[in-house]
Amino acid sequence: MFAPDVDLVIAFRVGSASKTTTRREEGRKAEKQYTRLLETLQYAGLKAVGRRGEGLGQILVFITCPEEVLKNLVVRERRSDFLSGLPVTPVTPDTASTLALSPADRIRLVHAYISSTPTDGGLGISTDNPEWDLIESISPLQNRAFNEQWIKVWKPQNIASVDLNNVREQFGDAIAYYFAFLSSYTHWLVIPAALGFLAHFTAGGAYNPLYSVAVAVWSICFVEWWRVHERILGLRFGTRGAFKVERRRAQYVPNMPWYTREIRILATLPIIALFGFVLVSILTAIFVFEAFITHLYEGPGKSVVGFSPTILFVLLVPRFLALYQALAVALTRWENHKHQSTYTASLTLKTFALGALVAYSGLALSAFVYVPFGEGVMRFVQERWLKRVELKSLVGGDTSGGVGVWNTDAGIVRKKLNPGRLRDQMFAFTVTNQVVGTFMEIGLPFVLRAVESFRAKQNASANHHDGKSRSGSNSPNGSPDGLKKKVVFEDEKERGGLEERVFLERVRAEEKLPEYNLFTDYNEMVVQFGYVALWSTIWPLAGVMALINNIFELRSDAFKITVHHRRPVPVRTDTIGPWLDALTFLTWLSALTNSALVYLFSPSLTNTTNAVSQVALKAAQFVGLGEIVGALLNATLVTQEGVATVVGEASEKAAEHLVNAAGGLLANESLNPNTLNSTSAEDLASAGAANWGLDGSSSLTYGATKDLLVKAVLVALVASHAYFIVKGLVRHVVEKVYWAGSGEVAEWERQEKEKRENGLVEMGIHKIVNIRAEKDGKKPAAAEEDAVKTFWEHDEGVDEIQRVVKEA
Repeated sequence: MFAPDVDLVIAFRVGSASKTTTRREEGRKAEKQYTRLLETLQYAGLKAVGRRGEGLGQILVFITCPEEVLKNLVVRERRSDFLSGLPVTPVTPDTASTLALSPADRIRLVHAYISSTPTDGGLGISTDNPEWDLIESISPLQNRAFNEQWIKVWKPQNIASVDLNNVREQFGDAIAYYFAFLSSYTHWLVIPAALGFLAHFTAGGAYNPLYSVAVAVWSICFVEWWRVHERILGLRFGTRGAFKVERRRAQYVPNMPWYTREIRILATLPIIALFGFVLVSILTAIFVFEAFITHLYEGPGKSVVGFSPTILFVLLVPRFLALYQALAVALTRWENHKHQSTYTASLTLKTFALGALVAYSGLALSAFVYVPFGEGVMRFVQERWLKRVELKSLVGGDTSGGVGVWNTDAGIVRKKLNPGRLRDQMFAFTVTNQVVGTFMEIGLPFVLRAVESFRAKQNASANHHDGKSRSGSNSPNGSPDGLKKKVVFEDEKERGGLEERVFLERVRAEEKLPEYNLFTDYNEMVVQFGYVALWSTIWPLAGVMALINNIFELRSDAFKITVHHRRPVPVRTDTIGPWLDALTFLTWLSALTNSALVYLFSPSLTNTTNAVSQVALKAAQFVGLGEIVGALLNATLVTQEGVATVVGEASEKAAEHLVNAAGGLLANESLNPNTLNSTSAEDLASAGAANWGLDGSSSLTYGATKDLLVKAVLVALVASHAYFIVKGLVRHVVEKVYWAGSGEVAEWERQEKEKRENGLVEMGIHKIVNIRAEKDGKKPAAAEEDAVKTFWEHDEGVDEIQRVVKEA
């Protein structure tokens, strides 16, 4: 099989730099830059040759690195690693040739040599360098033999496992870290999946206090374990401290004071906050329109109006995020980061911040607005807006009883609200969205390529028939475009033969694929982690669905990297970067949301809080603080007796209202659990309305509901303090058990000690000096020797003690 040793392929496009210059000027510029490109590569010792690419004006420059040049690159990098403290041994030119470089290391070294700035010893050829503005991409070719083997190696018995060594050898450290994270996270999901299964079927379902606490603690344990595990992986891969040898970005402007960069970073925060506020406003408006207004519409096209919130979301949110993304990229470049890792981290956090708002705002609005104040908001919409619209739009019509375009009947409000809204949203986010996302990643690219291939064949057929119809025209070559393409292939066939032509077609097909971006996959997993950690108390089976999805996600991501994207350029790293900070933030947020949701909506909270309060009260009485603790418990806990005596019957009814409004219908005996599956949504809404106690929009219940929300905030603050205590304890235990007892750490410490001992040998001070005086040393003079000897032979301590005793 024809397979030349190609390390990298540079896609060079003629005429993409400017739209105002003429084609002739563009051609001269492209020829000059292309000639300079080949001269630069060849002068640096690399072999480079160009071939025609896909379409007119594209050139593919194939690059391979000779062994002598590669040997020098290895020596230079290993010496730099050794001097920077990375866990490697120094390499000399004599031993460099014996080192077995993995395919990923070879590609990374050659790519770094080409794309690094001249200050870092590179050629400065990069897509970010304005001097090379005609370069579209620099990418390696896929290893199809490995790709096929990698996809086939996953069997049902080991589908959740990944051979990190093979992944790292082919794709580098960054991809290996992602699959290590995905595999570890998938294994850890077994815990919330099992707990959620038990909570859903045996412990009363949603808002179970024990399950919520367990999930919050699980999230802390996983993140702290991964924090140590990625450091161990850095030792295992030999990349710990890789940021010390990271090369500078091509767009970095040197000699900028450090405080200028910090001021620029701080200046971006108000802009991000402004975009976040606008995004939340858009999402809130769509939420109000979907949750309230569409349910009150009774006019023509009612079924179509129900889809209008989705249409608004699709039209507004993606465009707003695209605008923000462009601004975020510009702001991050303006911050002038020296290294690619800090640039990527800054851009990632900016992008994830607004992405998280989109992901979680719907659940937050439903939990803390729709459920507590749904009736009030809907009646406010009826009274303050819809009735005015109805009066203006209808002339002389009777609008009583809800007749007209808008239903303004106040008595219908409760039936319009959906007690199962939170549960339905969780199902949509953790099941439906994940299925759709998998299809978008795996299935849609096949569909798009099939459509593109069909259109290409149709165009080729049309050109062929058009060429036949004009074969007798004045042009001697028939169709200029069609025959020109044919002549190109004939030239290639004569020079390289059929095998080279097949190889070039494969390369052209790969170059048409999009570049792989780790952000998309990390973002998907971190957002999913947030659903499980923050909101799974609403629907405990979310952990089960996440586990099932991730088992297949391992293989689908591998398939996506090898089939639907160009081969990623290997990157050295020793961490998952800013995603660890995002996970840590979500664990803290998990403590807040779980405590607030359970406090507000748990049907079993009464019994649990009674038991906890009794234990706390007995413990306080034991230490003499019984009266103080008892008063605090009576003032803060919502119990059957405490509510009635401390905050009144309204709070009890408000608590009952919240529990049932959040979907806790099974806690009430008026709805039979055996008939739940056969009950329609309208019946559920009616049953929920019947169980809501007092009017949810009345001033009495409204005030009590606000009091409960204030107490929920206080509970969340207490949970926040508990989070930091548990986090510190878990981190301490993991450091002592997992890090200190790791074999990688012991080997690293041994290598560090050996490295220092070798340094002492080179300095000539490696011999251990005998603490006993050597007898064959140089002797002092006779008089000096007698004086010194007398000094050491005479002791006055005992005489002084005896003198003190006599004088006493």
